[in-house]
Order: sequence, then C-alpha cells, then structure tokens
Amino acid sequence: MPLVKLFARTTLTKSIPLPAIQSMMCNVWGTKPETTKLILTRVDDWTEDSFNEDIYVDIRAYAKAERTRDFVLDGMKTIQQKLKDEHDLAANVRLETYEGERYFHVPPPK
Repeated sequence: MPLVKLFARTTLTKSIPLPAIQSMMCNVWGTKPETTKLILTRVDDWTEDSFNEDIYVDIRAYAKAERTRDFVLDGMKTIQQKLKDEHDLAANVRLETYEGERYFHVPPPK
C-alpha cells in the first residue's frame, strides 16, 4: 500500500523509530513491510506552525474499493493517536490515494 514520507524539523530531539512506526502502520493498514516504505526527511523549517506538530506524515496509498473514506479517515486517526501514545509525537497526517493503472514502479535489480 503506502509510501510514507515523514518530515521533521532538524531541531526535533524526540526519537522517530522508523522500524517501529512501519510495523504499527502495517498493523493499522493490513499491509506488509515490503510494500510499506517509510522515508524520513529532516528539514530546517516549514511554514504555518498553527498545528504545532512534531512531524508531518504524508501517505500515498493505492485506492481500493474497501478503502472507503471512513476507513481511511479512521486509519489516519489511529496512526495519529498511536504516534502520540507510543512515541510522544504530535503528527499532522495527510493521505492521498491513487489509481493502480496510473502507478509505475521500477525497483533496482536484485
């Protein structure tokens, strides 16, 4: 399912344990680690501090019939709450779906 991009300020001192977060997301979405890629990017700053978030989570996921609006919103809220409860991270979570026919991927050769 998802490609998950996490953005955090370089000044954030809280831990962002990618393997633990990946495992949690796989449990929430019912996906496997092989198809759930997390990328952490540290940035100097970002605009609009009105949400007071520690991390900005940007998820791209394949659109499936069972991933209804309510299902996706519930999953996003669960991710946000688990990040707070398990890692003390206030997260601003965004998710965008895409159609499979418009997805292309060329992994490196094995």
